[in-house]
Amino acid sequence: MIRIKSPEQIEQMKSAGSLSKAALRLAGSMAKPGVTTKEIDTAVERFIRLHGAIPTFKGYGGFPGSICASVNEQIVHGFPSQKTVLEEGDILSVDTGATFGGWVGDNAWTFAIGSVSPEVMGLCECTRDCLKAAIEQAVPGNRLGDVGFAVQSLAESNGYGVVREYVGHGVGHEMHEDPNVPNYGKRGRGVRLQAGMVIAIEPMITMGTYSNHVLPNGWTVVTDDGLPAAHYENTVAITDDGPVILTQDEDGPWCQIQGGEQ
Repeated sequence: MIRIKSPEQIEQMKSAGSLSKAALRLAGSMAKPGVTTKEIDTAVERFIRLHGAIPTFKGYGGFPGSICASVNEQIVHGFPSQKTVLEEGDILSVDTGATFGGWVGDNAWTFAIGSVSPEVMGLCECTRDCLKAAIEQAVPGNRLGDVGFAVQSLAESNGYGVVREYVGHGVGHEMHEDPNVPNYGKRGRGVRLQAGMVIAIEPMITMGTYSNHVLPNGWTVVTDDGLPAAHYENTVAITDDGPVILTQDEDGPWCQIQGGEQ
């Protein structure tokens, strides 16, 4: 069941969204060669709890981290680890979630570690552009197929793969609500969007094949061909005035962190 939010509830969700964005900025500021993904995870958890919120991912379905930290060929759900030391030329996709005031904010960004190759940077830039194009379609009267088509057409026209098995989702009091938000689709198909829907739009785009598999830890998804993948995400409210990104900077005690172009 799709849960429609009132304008007042959408306004309340902005605090969770801005905190999750600030946590993501903190992760980006730490994403440098020689740093472990566990160090970033620890700092993000401390940051979220310091501001009276709960790291949404921690313990979710047994997930061990407060962030998903996916390096290079890892598409999503990478485990933070003291053994994973970031190296020059890597890319790190960080997904953060914060529950504040009973609402969830959920967002992700792919960070370049030092200097990366032009080919990998092109993948990241295209995936970021896919997110922007999809958000532009998140208006009342459009359908989920319009959102997915925006991602798929842009990614595939640039020679990249679009992951099918993992999709965006509704967001509210729970991290995962209806509807599912695929990154592929046909214009004019799928659920009709209406004001008050809040969805996480999150393109997951691959350098090569979109085929993937899950590692033995039961969580981490990697490309079958070992080529890199990028992941960007925002929580977006659909309103009569157009899409409103809830995971964005807002005045508040947690919004002083800078790091990465987000």
